[in-house]
Amino acid sequence: MDGCISLGVGEPDFVTPEPFSKAAFHSVRKGETHYTSNYGLPQLREAIAEHLERLYGVRYDPRNEIIVTIGVSEALLLATHALLDPGDEMLAPDPYYVAYQPCCVLAGGKFVTVPTDMEHEFRVSAADLEARITSRTKAILIGYPSNPTGAQMTREDMSEIAELAARRDLIVISDEIYDRLSYGIAHTCFPSLPGMKERTVLLGGFSKAYAMTGWRVGWVCAPPDILEAMMKIHQYIIMSAPTPSQYAALEAIRNGEDYARQFVAEFDARRRLTVAGLREIGLTTFEPKGAFYCFPSVRSTGLSDMEFAERLLDEEKVAVIPGSAFGECGRGHVRMCYATPVPLLEEALERIECFVQRL
Repeated sequence: MDGCISLGVGEPDFVTPEPFSKAAFHSVRKGETHYTSNYGLPQLREAIAEHLERLYGVRYDPRNEIIVTIGVSEALLLATHALLDPGDEMLAPDPYYVAYQPCCVLAGGKFVTVPTDMEHEFRVSAADLEARITSRTKAILIGYPSNPTGAQMTREDMSEIAELAARRDLIVISDEIYDRLSYGIAHTCFPSLPGMKERTVLLGGFSKAYAMTGWRVGWVCAPPDILEAMMKIHQYIIMSAPTPSQYAALEAIRNGEDYARQFVAEFDARRRLTVAGLREIGLTTFEPKGAFYCFPSVRSTGLSDMEFAERLLDEEKVAVIPGSAFGECGRGHVRMCYATPVPLLEEALERIECFVQRL
């Protein structure tokens, strides 16, 4: 649509830093165009292990506790298929990322949602999770910082979930693709909590922090027995992540810290701009502490989230995502991605204000 400003797609607007791309091109020129190990490049797995230990104090063995995947999407699919038997239940906070339920269902599991709300900044509590545990509950899937809400959990929040997981003997799948995009709250890597490494499947990747969405490189870290079960799936449906992409990722994780920090600082500035603008318009908005999304309520307009999104697109050419796409608790909200250049964000906010004032 000509003239449309998209706040819909959740990816950085930055171009992949040139050194990362050059590393991929250089690998091709050297003839590195064959399969890698099913687990991924050994040096990339070692770099991921060092990265996690440096940031969070948790150490994984690159030989048998890390697989390089085609993004976190594949890592999530591997985790659900390796862990869930038909009829097993997996708990997840609602709202949730759109791929969570399908991956559970495709594995034969039952997806059990745990409501969260704006009043509590969309943070799930251990008590609410425990209230939905049954004899068939196998795992808890958490994704913080959150897509779609931008919520972030405190270490105390996570520690309570860790205690619950240990006491009820549950596996935790922790989707931490947005770990570097945390504002004002230090990110807690779930397997770094006492006793959690042996019962956690950690999902991570390069897409968000390094502006590498199209390169499709992520990772999954898990205890050796769980990782081996995931490998049985990965080696037959994928073989290995694209070799040039792995070399780009290797350059990013070894030498891309300055870029990652620059991106986070820019996202933080846009976050504050967007929250202030939405509140000035009159849309109730909690302050997101992670990722690059705002999740304002649109109930005050008298429109449903679907009506709001459709009319905003038709009348003002601004694209947002209805919150109900992310679960029942997203109803009445819309997701707005602020990974957009500031001039476009400012223009989008002006258009949204005009739209709301006409209602």
